[in-house]
Amino acid sequence: MGLPVTSTGTRRARRTGLVFGAAAALLLPTAVPVAAEPTLDLDETSVVEILLEDRDELERLVELGGDIAQLDPVDGGGFVARTVVGPYDQDVYSDFTFGDVVHTESDAEERLAEREATIERLRSEGDSDGEVGIRSTGEDLEILRADYFEGRAGDFLSVEVRSALGQDEDFRLTVERDAGPGTEPGDGGSQTLAPFVDVGVYLYHRGQAEVEERPERIRVTDPSGATAEAEVTDWLPDPETPGDPLPYTDFVNAYMTPDELYDRIHRIADEYPDIAEVVELPHLTDGYRRHAQAILGVRPDGRGAERGVIVESLAYGHEGGNDIVVDLIDHGEPDAALSVDVEGDEILVRPATDGTGAITTTAAEVVAAVNAEAGDLVRAFTFRGDAGEGVVEAERVRADDRLGAPEEVSREPATVYGLRIGATRDGSKTGVLGYSQEHAREWQTPLVTLETAERLVRNYGVHETTTELVDELDIFLLPSVNPDGAKHSFYDSPMQRKNMVNHCPTDGPRDQWAVQGGGQWGVDINRNYGTYTLWDGYAGASFDCTGGTFAGPEEEGPLSQPESRNLDWLVDTHDNIAFSMNIHSSGDYFMWSPGAYIADGRVSTPRPSAMEETYFWEASESILGAIKGHRGTVVTPARTGPIIDVMYSAAGNSGDHLWYEHDVFAWNFELGQAGFQPPWEEAHAQGMEYADGLYGMLEVALEHQNDRYRPRSEVTPRPGGYDGPVEISFGTNETAEIYYTLDGGRPTFDSPRLELTGVRGGPESLTIEETTTVHWFAVDVAGNVEGGYDPDGNARNHRRGTWTIE
Repeated sequence: MGLPVTSTGTRRARRTGLVFGAAAALLLPTAVPVAAEPTLDLDETSVVEILLEDRDELERLVELGGDIAQLDPVDGGGFVARTVVGPYDQDVYSDFTFGDVVHTESDAEERLAEREATIERLRSEGDSDGEVGIRSTGEDLEILRADYFEGRAGDFLSVEVRSALGQDEDFRLTVERDAGPGTEPGDGGSQTLAPFVDVGVYLYHRGQAEVEERPERIRVTDPSGATAEAEVTDWLPDPETPGDPLPYTDFVNAYMTPDELYDRIHRIADEYPDIAEVVELPHLTDGYRRHAQAILGVRPDGRGAERGVIVESLAYGHEGGNDIVVDLIDHGEPDAALSVDVEGDEILVRPATDGTGAITTTAAEVVAAVNAEAGDLVRAFTFRGDAGEGVVEAERVRADDRLGAPEEVSREPATVYGLRIGATRDGSKTGVLGYSQEHAREWQTPLVTLETAERLVRNYGVHETTTELVDELDIFLLPSVNPDGAKHSFYDSPMQRKNMVNHCPTDGPRDQWAVQGGGQWGVDINRNYGTYTLWDGYAGASFDCTGGTFAGPEEEGPLSQPESRNLDWLVDTHDNIAFSMNIHSSGDYFMWSPGAYIADGRVSTPRPSAMEETYFWEASESILGAIKGHRGTVVTPARTGPIIDVMYSAAGNSGDHLWYEHDVFAWNFELGQAGFQPPWEEAHAQGMEYADGLYGMLEVALEHQNDRYRPRSEVTPRPGGYDGPVEISFGTNETAEIYYTLDGGRPTFDSPRLELTGVRGGPESLTIEETTTVHWFAVDVAGNVEGGYDPDGNARNHRRGTWTIE
């Protein structure tokens, strides 16, 4: 007789864990936790603080495939990286120093309980002005930004300065503030700035401090005595008028599964067919499904690896794989030969024995015999490539796919749905895309897209701004890009980041013990896109099949996953899409391209032009101002900007793909500071405020579409005679590009253009050392050209001026 049937693993158990509550809305440099621990001993997947001394340590963490949930600068230098770590991979990070465990998988149980309570309650109720980049330059110092802002945590001054004298970590800059009009720098106190160095490359100095009075001016001094002064500008100032409040808001009541999200957008389209329709994306996902496994001999901690046998069903678990039983029998007969018989769903393994009846068969021999006799039902392999020389023991195990969703949750390949909103949906209007839940565990991100969709349709015709947005734009909203992973996060593994496909080889961590210990099968969708990828040598992704940033099988190349191909198809098919927002959590970041670099030498993807960078910043103020209007959340200047400047390299991300491949102005939200699944009150607030921000992006897109005004340029100093070399600077009345020639030729779009002076710098100037006639024109983001000049034609009505050097 065989042994009693056991399961390969248990469903997720209810456990009591540490609840990580909502953090303050304003991200400030933090102090290193006092109780830092050099080692870690986890019994479940958790978000853990990893304490990093400098940027080099951060890069090392990224290269290891660290699944960084949030990155906080530390006052005095370094970072605290909130990183997802499980028992399976905690040894990978053994060289780092750990702080607190801030969030555990068990916390998700409380969120699910909140959700169920809300659903039950609803059922019982019957509810089904300043410019960006103000600069003042001394001989060795360039003040890039001096921003004053007010938030729930206080009033602050954020300053960024570039120094010509190097990146030594001890080379600190001193900022003296005045105390308002009529006072001198220093009267309002001082603060210090530390260098921001990335992969050994100095970018600029930065820092922020709380202030009692709004300063008007600052003076920056370096250790050599060099100084520079600049006026302070307002970052996200409160509006002077109440604005245009929406009559109808707050349409989300609880976290929602992908099926619930898709059902909701179908109902919206059915209710508002004149302005909304469902978009069915063409590439089916692999499905919420897995092959079942029976694991014999080896324990979850790896003990007994030499006798471990993994038997994996060829059928998915729900299609019969979960019915398979492997019975390794201790029959006691002496001098027996190894045999394998298949009786229905049972695989009976009778091991070889010696003259006393003791088992002599090794794990490798069982694997070979099972594959030979039951190969049309299962595949068998040893534990993670072990030679399998250990003698097996009697055991009877039922295979299990370890998926715990209710039976009504489909296991089949899934269609990804989006909602298209607009009175005119023929491609003639500017397209705007908002998409969320590329990363499965970010439960609050779909709230933003769904709340925005509901606001648009339900305020149409009764709210002037909304009516104009729907009439004049073509809006695409994808609430869940990664439905398979999201289901797995809801029902099985709350920290699941990726989709669900198991690409691990049989000699690697393909066994379920790896997943039970916190490893993750699946591909990181936001590392699988087709531009500036891991395959191209860019940093911030890995080929580790259980790593958090697994870009996909190396042999398959980028865009191998249906989820990433769906997004690419959408923007390729609807080439009117010109703006996008990728919605993630967490950290209260607001970012755009470039999003990746080659680590050796920090070779960045191409930076936006001077005009494009300025436009990103100007649009950001509008979008982030809308977020602030809800409850005072300030996304700080230090958390705003290109991805590689405020976070780290992320090879193959979707924002870069849309920007470089499809010419889409692509932004990225990172919601809140309370983790991936915050308590509902906080998640709801994040959904509301970032829906305000998404509305802000729609207004930016509408303004862009309606822009018919030609830019005007001016130059300083004016053309004329000068005693020696002169440096000329160009300005425009709106965000615009300057193309120019110095050889007397007619300027075109192929001519040189003014570029940025560096990271977070302004447009360059031209140095005239001998008599020169400069020919130029300005063109704005919407393509309007100064004076109606046609750069591709033959007219010569461009701007020109001669500087005579005597």
